[in-house]
Amino acid sequence: MDFAAARQHMVDSQVRPNDVTDPRILRAFETVERERFLPAEVKVQAYFDSETPYAPGRTMLTARDHAKLLSALEIDAGDLILDVACGSGYSAAILSQLGEMIVCVEKDEALAAKAQDNWSGAGVVNAAVIAADPVAGAPKQGPFDVIVISAAIGEEPTALLKQLKDGGRLGAIFRKGGVSKGVVWRRSGAATAAHEIFDASARMIAPGFTPPKAFVF
Repeated sequence: MDFAAARQHMVDSQVRPNDVTDPRILRAFETVERERFLPAEVKVQAYFDSETPYAPGRTMLTARDHAKLLSALEIDAGDLILDVACGSGYSAAILSQLGEMIVCVEKDEALAAKAQDNWSGAGVVNAAVIAADPVAGAPKQGPFDVIVISAAIGEEPTALLKQLKDGGRLGAIFRKGGVSKGVVWRRSGAATAAHEIFDASARMIAPGFTPPKAFVF
């Protein structure tokens, strides 16, 4: 399979036509080898227009949802970024071309080690992973300019919002009632406010971000 051609087609058909115009984001999606971060048996699915599985219960966002979320976050080259539930490292490899330093949190120690190996192979030098609970984030490494959850969540990420700098942004796909939306939270002083940016397709909720079941009498 010609992965380079498939990668370019992904950008031209899934990313560029969906209001993603930042050349840095386009270049990152054109150059980061998505297949590198997938198990051998699903590499052929790397550039499909669908969530791509890479571990039990874990999927990569579609390129369209991922790129639109990053575009909405308005990432600057000097930003300190927290990548939550980074999995095998693809999201951080993209972010490594947008911000200054990427701190990643991944609960699965095997995936965290795999991410580190994948970054070495991809030449990523400004990302580091902590094997820890993604819901808790990385308060000792913050506060952060940008926090990205590269999967859907089912509840507001309260602990993570506290780790934003004043003016900081947190982006995630918020899924509620079977509907997914790309949402950006912005901090202003002690307050944070959420803004729905786009309709999303992500269905797989990140580990730990499933809302508690309501009590039924």
